[in-house]
Amino acid sequence: MCRWLAYSGSPILPEDLLFEPVNSLVVQSKHSQMGAESVNGDGFGLGWYGARGTPGRYRSTEPAWNDLNLREISAQAPSGLIFAHVRATSGSPVQQTNCHPFRHGRWLWMHNGGIADFAAVKRDLTLAVDPALFPQIAGSADSELFFYLALTFGLEEDPPAAVARAAGLIEETAARRGVENPLQMTVATTDGETTWAFRYASDGNARSLFHSTDVDTLRHQHPDHPVLHDLSPDSRIVVSEPLSDLAGAWREIPQSTCVVVRAGREEEREFRPTRP
Repeated sequence: MCRWLAYSGSPILPEDLLFEPVNSLVVQSKHSQMGAESVNGDGFGLGWYGARGTPGRYRSTEPAWNDLNLREISAQAPSGLIFAHVRATSGSPVQQTNCHPFRHGRWLWMHNGGIADFAAVKRDLTLAVDPALFPQIAGSADSELFFYLALTFGLEEDPPAAVARAAGLIEETAARRGVENPLQMTVATTDGETTWAFRYASDGNARSLFHSTDVDTLRHQHPDHPVLHDLSPDSRIVVSEPLSDLAGAWREIPQSTCVVVRAGREEEREFRPTRP
């Protein structure tokens, strides 16, 4: 399994999220408190939106704590929308093409979880991908295939519906193959303006997921905290586990929920897979 974060708001340096907090993502890569594994050292990835139409990415098979270039880049590339992910593989090889976030045009995607008994369902799921999209699949991870299924079902037009259809197909296919409780997912995807985050598991016990609370309220509660002074009121973070122990800073996202974050507001919706 893995740990990830999605930030949107006033431009900040990625190092403010990856290195500075007491439970930063790099700390989580070594000592996760809530993950299925405490160590997430099978690579990492950083995605950000800058001057170009498509987001930039830096991915490596190095553990996040051991990559000097990550520290260099994260101290020099401010962005108002940042995705970051540290990986603990559930079976697919440790290689750059299997590191998150995955990218298609302006879209980024990252996933914590997995498809159970992936080898039993991989062929059927792969054949469901739009033939026009199939050549763009670069790796072998179940997370990337999940992304391309969502793209096939209309991610660029209606992300919640597309992810629900992709999840429904995974569960339907697994049922035909006799695989129980096939899907474990916390997913984040963005087009550079809106972020959609999903928490769901076939067995009803999805991995942890939280979002930050209102920055103005936090600034009032913690006037001496330096990081809060640099954030705009519309800044929001969705995380696998809290980056700090600030009282009132984090709200757990319920099971079977989609959170939509845009322009400093978040909206929670029920999420259920649908059959394509």
